[in-house]
Amino acid sequence: MLRLASPGLRPGITGFLLGASVAVLVMTAVLAHRHRRIVARHSPSVSPESVDASWFTARTLDGFPMEAVRPLLLGPDAPDLNRLYTAWVLALHGHDTAWIVGRLGLPHNVAALLVDAAHAHQDRD
Repeated sequence: MLRLASPGLRPGITGFLLGASVAVLVMTAVLAHRHRRIVARHSPSVSPESVDASWFTARTLDGFPMEAVRPLLLGPDAPDLNRLYTAWVLALHGHDTAWIVGRLGLPHNVAALLVDAAHAHQDRD
């Protein structure tokens, strides 16, 4: 593009393009930072202080949908069973599918299965 411009205009065009690129980078950084702040404010978080012994009892895994997740454990790219247990505990404590997917990196369908099963389990109790 610069080769098509006359030699006298090239420094101005270069400066404009450089300035526009910097402005786009700054705006992207500002928007990403703002998005992270909004998500952090509206998403429940798990702090070490909020986790107590009641989260991990002999009955913590009661209702865990093992039969439903078993085929997922046998397939390619199977999720780690401990990660599924962690997702189960977090679902029991009110975390939604999107939150679990974002924090644990589980596929959406797996997290949704666990969240739905946790809600069903809590409704039975």
